[in-house]
Formats: sequence, C-alpha cells, structure tokens
Amino acid sequence: MVSRTTPHLCRFVPPFVLERIALEGTREQREWAIRTLAIDHSIRAVRLQHGTRLGPAGLLAATPGQVDRTIADAQHGNDPGAAVVVRREGQPPTRDAAVDEAYDGFGATHALYWEVYRRDSIDGQGMPLLGVVHYGREFDNAFWDGERMIFGDGDGQTLRHFTGAVDVIGHELTHGVTQHTCNLDYVGQPGALNESISDVFGSLVKQRLRGQDVNAADWLVGDGVLGPALKGQALRSLAEPGTAFEYDSQPSRMTAFVHTDQDNGGVHINSGIPNHAFYLAAMEIGGRAWEAAGQIWYETLLDPGLGPGARFHQFAVATVHAAERLHGAGAAETRAVRSAWLEVGITA
Repeated sequence: MVSRTTPHLCRFVPPFVLERIALEGTREQREWAIRTLAIDHSIRAVRLQHGTRLGPAGLLAATPGQVDRTIADAQHGNDPGAAVVVRREGQPPTRDAAVDEAYDGFGATHALYWEVYRRDSIDGQGMPLLGVVHYGREFDNAFWDGERMIFGDGDGQTLRHFTGAVDVIGHELTHGVTQHTCNLDYVGQPGALNESISDVFGSLVKQRLRGQDVNAADWLVGDGVLGPALKGQALRSLAEPGTAFEYDSQPSRMTAFVHTDQDNGGVHINSGIPNHAFYLAAMEIGGRAWEAAGQIWYETLLDPGLGPGARFHQFAVATVHAAERLHGAGAAETRAVRSAWLEVGITA
C-alpha cells in the first residue's frame, strides 16, 4: 500500500515551459531556464537518495485552527535548510515584499481550509506552514517539497514575483493537502488530478480573498507571474484551458487528451480537463465557488475509496457521490457536477 503521506516534488511552472524558453529565449533567458531546470533535477535527486525530509518540520500548532507561519530567507542560496528565519507568526511586516506576501498568502490559504472546510492546516492536525523565499538566483519556479513551500524570485523577464500571486501559494500548499488525503501519484492521470486540485483550490483562495462570485472571478492561475518576454495573462485558465499564454497547450476535453512521456506523463497539460470540469460545475451551481462546488471537491479528497492511482473517471464518480451525500441525488448541485464531467468527455 502507498503511504498517504508520501510527498512529491510539485513545481508550479511546468518543465516544458522552461524547456521552450531554453530553446527560444535570448542567451540570458536560456541560461536562467537551464539553471532552473538543473536545480529542479538536483532537488529531486537529493530527495530520492536521502528521503523526503529536507529539514525540521517544527511542532504542531497547539490550538486547533490557529495558523502558525514561519518565513525564512534563502538569501539566493540553494539549501532550504540553511535559510534564515525572518518572520514568525504574529510578528509585524518586514520591509521585504516577498516575505510579507508569502506570510499573507499562507494566511489566506489556511483561512479557506479552516473557516470553510474545518480543515486544521495542511495535514488536518495543525501543521505549521513553512516558507522559504529568495531561493536561488533567477530561479523561475515555486514548489512544495513535501513539508514547506519554496519561492524563487524569477528572472524578471520571462517569469517573476511568485509570492505576489496568492493563487500560486494556494496551489502549492494544496499539494500538501492532497499529500495528506488521497495522496494522488504524481504521474499520468493521477498526477494531472493532483495538479488540477491545486489549481482549483488555488483559484478558490484568490476568489475568496477578493470576495468574488463565479461570474466576477477571472478563473486564471498565476496571473501576474508572466514577465514581459512571455505573451499572455497567466500560466493556466480553468475557463478556457489552452489560452492562458503563448505556450499553454492544455486541452479542455478528453478528445484532446495529450499522450506524452514528458512532465511525468503530462501532469501540467492534462490537468486542464478536470480543471474545466470544476469550472463548468461551479458556473452552473453559481454563487461563490468555494462554497458548494469547493465543498464537493474537498469532500472528494476525503473519500477513502479514492486511492493514489485514481484516474479521471474514478475521481469524477467520487465527486458525484460527494455531491449526492451533501445535497441529494436529484439536487441541482449533483446534476451540475455530473453534467460538467459529461461535457469534458467523462461519464460519471
């Protein structure tokens, strides 16, 4: 049996984006992209050789529902364990925008899970939220390493300011929620579901923070992350997968499912299909997406029958069952979920 707490290295920027920049960018942009890819590979190698822990996770929060944030500064080094703590829970803002944005983004994500779903932090048991900013030099990514979130500053031309996008923070921390619930394998369809769940809840963190209903939301993930050298609005769109930016190749339906050996079997590409299913269900249900639609998706993560190898069909069926438990078999919410999956080519 696969452990429900086996973490994966979950990066926000897909490797194929960095590979395209490495092929088509300027000399300087190519160097930055290649350096980021090399660091990504080295982190994964260290984790495989030495296990999943890269440093102390800290003690559990003493009070249920009490957020416990710690932000450290890597000072452009590549060792998260050597980062210097610069802000702890309850301390005032610093003069460093990345530190304060990470701190606030952690708070917004924790608030969604606790105040809406009554989940006590990432693991459901008050896990402290650890963040490392200013990781590497011109490091074009942000990632969840299994116990903390790590942010690069970007190169300023192709990618930038990862801490400035609260949905990126919500996305990466949600990888931790998935790790501690259904623990979806990070490959193929399970991996695409893993990425999709993070996109969904990252978007919900942003929508709730902004007080937006389904019609006011932009349904973009990573808006503000693209630098001036890349054309587009964000890295992904739940409303219109494949249209977010110039290298976006996400499909929105199973007829366009991408069969590939790259990116762990296309985890960042094919996630567009379940992403779009959530968008369609939320739009049909209406109101504030983090409520009815988000609750259905969150309850699905808790389904004991949803194993690490779950594929799109199994996840779709589990969302319908969750909707039935919450609202009833004939309820409008249940019909909306079933219809959304059918529209993207999956019978639930």
